[in-house]
Amino acid sequence: MKIGGLQKVSLIDYPGLICATIFLQGCNFKCSYCHNPELVDTRLFQPCIKENEVLDFLNTRKGKLDAMVVTGGEPTIHDDLESFIKKIKKMGFAVKLDTNGSQPQVIKTLLDEKLLDFIAMDIKAPLEKYKSVVKVPVNADSIKESIQLILKSKITYEFRTTIVESQLEEKDILQIEKLISGAKSYALQKFVPAKTLDKKFLKEKSYPDEKFQKIKKHLENKIHSVTIR
Repeated sequence: MKIGGLQKVSLIDYPGLICATIFLQGCNFKCSYCHNPELVDTRLFQPCIKENEVLDFLNTRKGKLDAMVVTGGEPTIHDDLESFIKKIKKMGFAVKLDTNGSQPQVIKTLLDEKLLDFIAMDIKAPLEKYKSVVKVPVNADSIKESIQLILKSKITYEFRTTIVESQLEEKDILQIEKLISGAKSYALQKFVPAKTLDKKFLKEKSYPDEKFQKIKKHLENKIHSVTIR
């Protein structure tokens, strides 16, 4: 397991629970606005934290932490993800997975094995725009399959989209709505130009608040809970 970072306590990464968060190195997408370039650009990789160090830390936090969030990078590209999560679950922690949805077979296995308590999937764009946003070829069927697996799952979930004004128009968000129609939770995330994979995106911006509110009101006709963050 290529663990690039460990946040020992977080009150926001797993809603309602106190958690730790691990960041896995490597991603099969290359989104220009990515705020974790040190987990995506191999030239920026730092020495990995050993898996046993993370497990030993968790062992000392039983009764103090409720959950572990596994994020990245993209966790589902790691072959040993399932075995690692099993170890965390055996210690009694809830597990939340952040994913880009590109590996539905991994998501299905984790759901079937009841290894996840919460899953959050980033939906980058409407399907026809995916490649232009993630900067690599994308299997649209895989994205759709992951969405359906999550919609049909019995666990807590969230879909979310990061909004860069130059990349996504209002009509694009409404196209995403059709992909996740009936979803329980969808978050529109304001792009913050603090740290990006492509430094040109430090000059980009998100929508003005009024536009976010307008879109939110429309989305609430089809989605139970819509959040702007």
